[in-house]
Amino acid sequence: MNGKVQFIGLIFLVCSLLLSGCGPSDRGESLIPPRVDEVRKMPTEEKKARLLKAIDRKFENPAAHFELGQLYQTDGLWAQAEYRYNITLSFDPVHRGAQAAMVKTLLGSGNTAKAKLSAEIYLNQVCASAEESLRLGLAFQKQQLDDYALVCYQQALRLAPNSAKVNRQIGYYYLSKNRRELAREYLTRSFQLNPNQPEVSGELGRLGVAVKIPRKTEKDVKKLDRIVEQSDKQIKP
Repeated sequence: MNGKVQFIGLIFLVCSLLLSGCGPSDRGESLIPPRVDEVRKMPTEEKKARLLKAIDRKFENPAAHFELGQLYQTDGLWAQAEYRYNITLSFDPVHRGAQAAMVKTLLGSGNTAKAKLSAEIYLNQVCASAEESLRLGLAFQKQQLDDYALVCYQQALRLAPNSAKVNRQIGYYYLSKNRRELAREYLTRSFQLNPNQPEVSGELGRLGVAVKIPRKTEKDVKKLDRIVEQSDKQIKP
């Protein structure tokens, strides 16, 4: 009898240990690191703590380093932000958001010479690609570095003059600066290249430009041909 009791007690102890091992840690922390998009919704200090834990788990995480750098930049902690952007770019050398943020951080810290040199390096990196020039321009504009953004957009336009998207972006840029004549010029060009842009036609309307949205045309004309052919067969005696 005593042997059975001891055996049952041993089973109970093992089950207890297994169950305790399957739950969260003693500190109540989740074993699964939060995604970067989840971290963005948290209060600032909690964001920093979560991002640092994510980096501890996987240091080669450029997205986490970049988000942490953004928080430091917002707080005016320029050295910490620069450090995080350097790490981001070491793992992802073409991270356009980190490049633009690096320039903004260097300007914020008062290091204008280094900021200018960095911007020139990044601009040279994308000088042969309209797509990457546009990406960098959007990143600069997000950092409110409008002069650099415009240089990127113009560079993209030289490489892809018939791009409706690039013309549209330059038009929006000038619209944000209240330079209505230039905005009208580029938005009109964008609409001519691609009339299927309701948002552009709306802006042009507000700028006093009369636009006509073309009606959709039937692309699959073979269906129409089959209808006529079937009708011909029915009509023939």
